[in-house]
Amino acid sequence: MRLTTMLASSSWDWYLTKKRATYEDLERVPDHQVAELLDGELIVSPRPSPLHGSVQGALLLELGPPYQRGNVGPGGWLFIPEPELHLGLDVVVPDVAGWRTARLLSLPPKAGIRTPPDWVCEALSPSTARIDRFRKLPIYAREGVPHLWLIDPLNKTLEVFRPTEDSQHPVAMYHGDTVVRVHPFEAAEIDLGSFWNPLRPINTKSSQE
Repeated sequence: MRLTTMLASSSWDWYLTKKRATYEDLERVPDHQVAELLDGELIVSPRPSPLHGSVQGALLLELGPPYQRGNVGPGGWLFIPEPELHLGLDVVVPDVAGWRTARLLSLPPKAGIRTPPDWVCEALSPSTARIDRFRKLPIYAREGVPHLWLIDPLNKTLEVFRPTEDSQHPVAMYHGDTVVRVHPFEAAEIDLGSFWNPLRPINTKSSQE
């Protein structure tokens, strides 16, 4: 998610004081922007760029059929793009999050899911990488999120993390246009090339043979 902690409009200057921001502050942010509360600081960012959004779409296309719909896969998962997570005093909006349906029995009528996800993916950009790595990862670890991915569409990498006591421990990194099986979704192959090349024609050769 592209980060802008400093807002150009002077009407937002009062957000930049050192007082601890509240959810009421977050609710004042216009709907066309994304707002988070991290360690008492209000973080405001624009909606994702097309490349960023294409990563979200590719993830849902890759994981949704086998893991949410149960098509040639185990099912049992629910994926939500940009959910508003209420984790303790923090309000975090990951790019995509997933829950095992056995844990998330219902969805709240309003924004704000308090059940920590079983899997989170953040798509990195140059302006968000430090926030995603050093501020949001410890929050996910604190809340016991067992699986975390960081996708960098510019460098064409997928990093996989597992939680430790107060942070996330890197366990694997994948590069380029490879087809991989990655925990917790190792039951199905994931085409990383679809993340970096959203306009690439789909190879239908095998289906025509």
